[in-house]
Amino acid sequence: MVDASKKPQKPEPCCFVIFGVTGDLTHRLVIPALYNLAESGLLPDKFCIVGIARKKMSDDELRQSLMDGLNKHATRPVKKNIAEKLLSCLTCLEASNDDPASFDQLSKSFEKLEKDKGTRGNRLFYLAVPPSAFAPIAEQLGHAGLLREEHGAWRRLVVEKPFGTDLASAKVLNSKLLKIADEHQSYRIDHYLSKETVQNILVLRFANGMFEPIWNRNHIDHIQITVDEKLAVGHRGSFYDATGALRDMVPNHLFQLLSLVTMEPPARFDAQAVRSEKAEVLAAIQTQSSEDALKNSVRGQYRAGKVGDEAIEDYRKTPDVKSNSTTETYAALKLTIDNWRWAGVPFYLRTGKALGIKRTEVAIKFKQAPFAMFRDTPVDRLSQNYLVISIEPTEGITLQFNTKVPGPTVSIDGVEMKFRYKDYFKTEPSTGYETLIYDCMIGDNILFQRADGVEAGWQAVQPFLDAWKKAGADGLVGYKAGSEGPEEADELLARDGRHWRKLT
Repeated sequence: MVDASKKPQKPEPCCFVIFGVTGDLTHRLVIPALYNLAESGLLPDKFCIVGIARKKMSDDELRQSLMDGLNKHATRPVKKNIAEKLLSCLTCLEASNDDPASFDQLSKSFEKLEKDKGTRGNRLFYLAVPPSAFAPIAEQLGHAGLLREEHGAWRRLVVEKPFGTDLASAKVLNSKLLKIADEHQSYRIDHYLSKETVQNILVLRFANGMFEPIWNRNHIDHIQITVDEKLAVGHRGSFYDATGALRDMVPNHLFQLLSLVTMEPPARFDAQAVRSEKAEVLAAIQTQSSEDALKNSVRGQYRAGKVGDEAIEDYRKTPDVKSNSTTETYAALKLTIDNWRWAGVPFYLRTGKALGIKRTEVAIKFKQAPFAMFRDTPVDRLSQNYLVISIEPTEGITLQFNTKVPGPTVSIDGVEMKFRYKDYFKTEPSTGYETLIYDCMIGDNILFQRADGVEAGWQAVQPFLDAWKKAGADGLVGYKAGSEGPEEADELLARDGRHWRKLT
């Protein structure tokens, strides 16, 4: 992770190998992120990109395709000289995971490239491919000896989410990958963890004496984690109908936020200590029975409506979605953590598609102070004491509290103290992948999931997956596109005497 207080170190020479180089992820995020790193001077002095295609392309064809993608998706103005220098080191090679001989040929090609480019045998393999291809490609890399670390060279494997589709598949995938590459070589990437505010959660908690003493069940009433999206499913009907909101968002994005907010302080700020504490708190999430899982969850599916000025059709009319689909596009859960710090504190998580606003936030609700001395004041209208960590669309932190309204009588009203990153720090627009790719190159995996953390996350959501599958269409509720989600999600909190923060 880049430390802004000192000049970041230059990564060692390396070869950046992209499987799925012709795909959307590479064009939209990976290459623009590499460009931003190049512009910031954070790529190795000796560096090359190798694009692996299933069908051979010339270097120039691939180079032009990636340049077109960069010009389309760049987060900042593209400087022609930097872009051309970055892509001038590109080589396109052909390989298929059902052709072992092609991986043997890759080995020979890498040796020649590394000698020409001076990258010292260091290789970073980035799997920008569908999840079904993770294990087959990794196994071929392993069989060809391409992940073997020797002669002082490092080899690293970067895997995109989703990492499995349930607990059983995550265990199988972990088992396969760990037979091929050691844990220190494996980088399970979640782009949410590159966001400044997400990383700042640890600093907020552990570097401020005003917060850490009250970060527990004695002072916190409950915590809400929200990841709402305005986008509908669009052209991803086939993928989404087989996945759903719970699988797509909760075990990765939402649980990464949950673990950072709830973990115990690590002994050291390093990958081993931080990831151990994150995995431990995820493992402490109470495993619910099928009956409790249904009672403590809401699953919804959007119906026709409008998001802003855009008309959204019914989810079931989306191309490649079954006409009788029971896949949820909205999920809300109530969880508890069985440890000393969080005993009795409920955690409410929600995420959905085609909602009225795009917002990602963590809201910590503190317990109300006793209002005996203000009994003549309408305390029911007093502001709730929230600490809100905003991640999207505006990164920042808001503290909500009560104060006296100026005047001769005691009248109380809620106010907010707001911190916004853009007001205090000059930051360049980014894809969200820059920090993660840089960390991969310098060998810092503090922001990446470990195998036990992945499995702990799936362990917590598995009861909901099982209960929903058994229930079928029963319990699936509709909500209008452009709304705040199903009314049943409000009832999930209302029965505890609580309510969601409003979409604003």
